[in-house]
Amino acid sequence: MHRILSTYRYVNQPLTAELLGSIAQAGIPGVEIFCASSHFNYRAAQSVREVASALEEYGLQLHSLHSPTERDSESGHQSGVSISISDPERIRRLDAVDEVKRALEVAERIPFRFLIQHMGSGRQAADPRKFDAAFNSLEHLIVFAKQRGVTIALENKPDELGSPESLQQFVKDTHLNQLRFCFDTGHAHIESGIGPGFELMRERTVTTHIHDNHGDKDEHLLPYEGSIDWAAALGAFASATEPLPLVLELKERAPGVPAFDEICAAFDKIEKHLDEKSAGAARTR
Repeated sequence: MHRILSTYRYVNQPLTAELLGSIAQAGIPGVEIFCASSHFNYRAAQSVREVASALEEYGLQLHSLHSPTERDSESGHQSGVSISISDPERIRRLDAVDEVKRALEVAERIPFRFLIQHMGSGRQAADPRKFDAAFNSLEHLIVFAKQRGVTIALENKPDELGSPESLQQFVKDTHLNQLRFCFDTGHAHIESGIGPGFELMRERTVTTHIHDNHGDKDEHLLPYEGSIDWAAALGAFASATEPLPLVLELKERAPGVPAFDEICAAFDKIEKHLDEKSAGAARTR
């Protein structure tokens, strides 16, 4: 299992070379970087160069970028203006597309495979106008991403617009067949459940977000700290045609928490149980 940590755990602090070095020293070989300007200023060439240099120095792979969800956030806080590629207001939608393009341009300096993209911002209803706006945005962004060697992976969210059912139907209706999915365990657990959600998204899922909660809010806990049935979840992943990258996407609960030893222990437990499930799945084929 390839261990990948999302820097969302550190989103309220700058993404420094020292922080990336600490991730590497913990034995974690890959990262997904969360694009928040106070954390990683993806628009600034100097910031991108510094991160590229640190990744190379510490032998870290950039697996993916998480597309920006806010613009002009204040330092140290996620408190800016929401970005939504499904905004029915054309000016705001084009603004959002421009911001996503700036994030994709990072691939010109630091290659990465996937851009993780939300359909909207916050919890949104399945409004046909928003699906039309998302189609117009993604039709353009898919080409822009492909030119830079990046695949866009839509992430399931705990709302109507970003539900597994909506994402699957959206691709079917729009024929945007180059889109792929990022399956988020915590979001699925809040809604229809991991088993049904993954079954809907399985065919197009190329990466994941792994975190736990108690079924009522998006807590981004370490696996096994909430109420997700991880035996069932990992059993579903083990049945995938190809091994899925498992990206831990955690939230800082207090300064320094969760710590690297807790994160690595979670990776160890997931890997052990996934290996057991994969062996079982192989025997039944």
